Amino acid sequence: MAPGPAPDLLPAGLDFPDFPPGWVWLVGAGPGDPGLLTLHALHALRHADVIVYDALVDERILGLAPAATERLYAGKRGGRPSARQADISETLVSLARSGRRVLRLKGGDPFVFGRGAEECQYLHAHGIPFRVVSGITAGIGGLAAAGIPATVRETNAAITFITGHAANGDVPETLNWSALAHASPVLVFYMGLKHLPVIVDRLISAGRSAETPAAAVAEATTPRQRVVTATLGTLVEAITTAGLHPPAIVVVGDVVSLRDIIAAGAGHPGR
Repeated sequence: MAPGPAPDLLPAGLDFPDFPPGWVWLVGAGPGDPGLLTLHALHALRHADVIVYDALVDERILGLAPAATERLYAGKRGGRPSARQADISETLVSLARSGRRVLRLKGGDPFVFGRGAEECQYLHAHGIPFRVVSGITAGIGGLAAAGIPATVRETNAAITFITGHAANGDVPETLNWSALAHASPVLVFYMGLKHLPVIVDRLISAGRSAETPAAAVAEATTPRQRVVTATLGTLVEAITTAGLHPPAIVVVGDVVSLRDIIAAGAGHPGR
């Protein structure tokens, strides 16, 4: 683990909330790039006694905490041995009751497919005080890093965020595929690579054109970021050919067609 930096990185002249012993802070670490952390997140990193962190938290972010800060891995990844949510929640309670400042560090935003609400409910039920610090979600920051705007005035007045798998690991059965295909001009799927063939088939069967621009962004905002663009009908083949692996987000909509211009202008057309 990289040691924490010697100087305090927080800017002078700003007031930050106190982080008392016995509290849990649920903090969004953003999509990966440490530069996308909020100042409140950095404040929590610098003052926590213990960090309980997810699989998608970048090592460079953990390195912003002092070297003496305890770090506990609590990652969940599909198809791999993972921590149980009940155990994670109980760990947070136990650590807080021991009088420690507990930082629950979650990739992206705690309340966007991050199970942050479940952890808040558990903490509240057990009398543990907590604070929530939002973070940049991959469906916004990851798209921007790939040169894909979430909204464009001439293209879409709405954007829909969708999880690619339900609690049981399958494609969510509660989704209205016809509504998604016809009513939402831009769709962003989180954790969707595993079931992407099913997702694509259901969207096209529901009426979404197979020629709709689409893209997948893997390891967004990190030095390992990769972007694959195609059409909805050819996206699965393009991802397979490129050898893209999770974590990744998938976006479907005409906003993808602006990537070549925006990515080139931003200076990273090959990413």
